[in-house]
This record gives sequence, structure tokens and C-alpha cells, in this order.
Amino acid sequence: MSDTQTAFISVRGLCNRFGSHSVHENLDLDIYRGEILGVVGGSGTGKSVLMRTLIGLNVPAEGRIEVVSSAAKPPPNPDPAMLACNFGVLFQHGALFSSLTLQENVAVPLIEQAGLKREHAEHLARVKLAMVGLPPEAALNYPAELSGGMIKRGALARALALDPDLLFLDEPTAGLDPIGAADFDRLIVTLRDALDLTVFLVTHDLDTLYTSCDRIAVLAQQRVQVADTLERVAEFDDPWIHDYFHGPRGRAAQTAARRQTTRGH
Repeated sequence: MSDTQTAFISVRGLCNRFGSHSVHENLDLDIYRGEILGVVGGSGTGKSVLMRTLIGLNVPAEGRIEVVSSAAKPPPNPDPAMLACNFGVLFQHGALFSSLTLQENVAVPLIEQAGLKREHAEHLARVKLAMVGLPPEAALNYPAELSGGMIKRGALARALALDPDLLFLDEPTAGLDPIGAADFDRLIVTLRDALDLTVFLVTHDLDTLYTSCDRIAVLAQQRVQVADTLERVAEFDDPWIHDYFHGPRGRAAQTAARRQTTRGH
């Protein structure tokens, strides 16, 4: 991780309401440059709503979202297409276009937003697919012909197409087998280190938290209850946090992480 003391995104007083239903009230959060921030919380706490708000798909009722330190700071009233160039998004189920090959899917933002000719865009798309560990022959497959793990990697390649500073991942290991999920976790860390990415990662996967994340933010009671290292968050005085991190799955993930660390040394 690079300098985690430099805030990349600062969120202050964020309120998300849908009619009379309030999802977030006075939510504050800092996302530090170069970190992988894992976002967790119980069902209905608004993890995906928060992500959608940060990427501009949801307009908050109140609050401020500021890019504090970025070489590509958006203008006061940014064009959504311009803003998208700074952010890469991997949605939970990939959200690939079923009528396009994997190569064509990754080429779409390069053609539509970067203005590249199709030939050049598809060449660069193949580079991005190789970057996420997919074999060359996968480029010409349609999503229906791919495994769940390959779809996730293809969607990740598309998220990286425009060389974003900030990567948003929504449940990236959901539906993957344990080996595939572990490989994906390692890939995210490798790409973060190689490309100097900042990663906002919504997950329920405890193994992902222990393997990949520098800090954890816990959503509860309409705001961020705590955002800190995993060790400190796990000891935070809250019943849900205690059950989540110290229950059977939490203990198993912690044990697996310790074994992995021991092997690494």
C-alpha cells in the first residue's frame, strides 16, 4: 500500500433517502490513496447504495463528496462520461454485454469514452485481458461461454480499460469457489501494487477481508460505525461486529490468514 495518510475521497455528512426511508444519515468516510478499503455491514445497511452514490449513479439528499487528492480532479460540474474515466467499476455479476465477445466488452469504453478506433481498442482490450490472467483464446468468447471466474476477470479487465485511479468492486468473489476466490483476492492486491490503484471493495467474504484489505469500514445504524485496520475493527464494541469477526467463519478466516502469512515467511 502507498501513502495511506493521503485522503483520496472525503465523504462528509452524506444522507441517502428514498421517499420516507433513510438509508444513510450524516455518514462520514475517508478513502485513502493506495489502500484497499473493505466495506461490510448487515443486510440493508446500504453498502451498494454508498458505492452507487460515490460513482455518481445515485444523487444524495445531502452531504459532500470531494476528491481531495487526485491528478485527475473533476471540474465543479463534471460530465458523467468524464467522471467515469477516473473510476473503474466491477458490478457484482459482471454486467457484461451478452451479445459482445469478451474482447468487444473491454473495448467498449475505449471506443466510446477514449475515442480509439476499433482495431486499436480491441488490441488494448487483449492486453487488459492478459493483465487479469485470462488466456488469449478467451477474448473471442461470449459471456455465456465463460465460467463465473472468467466473467469476473473479464469484467475487471473492462473496469481497468481506461486506467482508472480508483476501482470499485461490488462483491467481487461472490459465487466463486474457494480456490477461485483466493486467486481473485491475490490478483486485486497484485494489480493495486502494480498500477497504484485505490480500491473500494464491498464484500461479505471474510477471507477477502483478511487477505486483501488494508482497512475495514463497517456500515450500521445509517452511518460508518468504525473504519480502521481489521485488528482494531474486530475489537470494536458492537454486537454485530463481534458476531461477524469472532463467529465460526471469522475464526476460520483468521486461522487461514495466519497460515498463509506463515507460508509467506
